[in-house]
Amino acid sequence: MTVHPFIEAEKRGGHSVKRPCELLKVSRASFYARRAGTPGPRAVHDAELTEQITAVHEQSRGTYGAPRIYAVLQREGTTCGRRRIARLMRVAGLTGLHRRRQHPTTIPDPRAATRPDLVLRDFRPDHSATDAGWCGDITYLTTDEGWLYLATVIDIASRRVVGWATADHLRTELVADALQATSAAPTGR
Repeated sequence: MTVHPFIEAEKRGGHSVKRPCELLKVSRASFYARRAGTPGPRAVHDAELTEQITAVHEQSRGTYGAPRIYAVLQREGTTCGRRRIARLMRVAGLTGLHRRRQHPTTIPDPRAATRPDLVLRDFRPDHSATDAGWCGDITYLTTDEGWLYLATVIDIASRRVVGWATADHLRTELVADALQATSAAPTGR
């Protein structure tokens, strides 16, 4: 049995819904939301707009993101903001393709011995043990003089950078320098 008709009767009788909602352990927000029943004008417009967004996204074969869909809808005469389109795309689970610049990377030596995976791809931190595990990353930075490579060593538990190094090459020395820099870093204990 639902308690909402009782609360509705109290409201029609000119009483506040606050006390009946408290007694029946029903939030006032849920009472009013259920009472409304039908979606508001914004929700209706969002549904119509989502259909248009989905159609444009499908026509682009899933490549268009919010800015391009916004431009297409503007040309078609639909007025709405780009951020609204982005929000509706997020809710609908639609994403565009991101073109990424190809960066030069190292080519692994097929004759080199592979190292065992000591953590079994489990990078969840043990927050009680700082310095129990580290991971690394290399970031490519474009400069006026060409590429600059940043190698970092990160403590998994604290997510703190414990060592880093930069170089204009991607050789082993870059990673070795980043690891060497960890010996100078305070442990944070």
